Amino acid sequence: MKKLCLAALLSCLAVPGALAQEHYTEGPVWACSALRTKPGHFDDYMKYLRQNFLPQGEEAKKAGLILDQKIYVKVPENPTDPDVLICTLFTSFGKALDFNAGDDAKSKEIAAKHFKTADEQKQREMIANRLAFRDALGTSYYREVNLKPMP
Repeated sequence: MKKLCLAALLSCLAVPGALAQEHYTEGPVWACSALRTKPGHFDDYMKYLRQNFLPQGEEAKKAGLILDQKIYVKVPENPTDPDVLICTLFTSFGKALDFNAGDDAKSKEIAAKHFKTADEQKQREMIANRLAFRDALGTSYYREVNLKPMP
């Protein structure tokens, strides 16, 4: 009897997820980092992104590490609100969140080419100035869904 009740309970918990799937199919995953530029440094940070983030992102796309990248700006509504969002599109949550030695090696290769050195400590020193331009507020992950047309 206990097994029957447990099976009934588990099947009830699974039903809402199954019903939601009839309305959409799952798409890729966006990882969005919220940032707040420090007063007077918005243009400095945009320049940093153009010089370092953009070229490496283009190479990451060519290497198949990511699908796309976007930068969004907004007027902050309060002192803890971001003014810059950097979003990267991955094929799945696994690709966005899980460590993959092959992908890590490709990323390091891209960084070494961009910074003209494979020394990761020197690379960190070269980009340390970005910390004077902004504060990181956190990263959120969003799954795109593709709505199915109504019959």
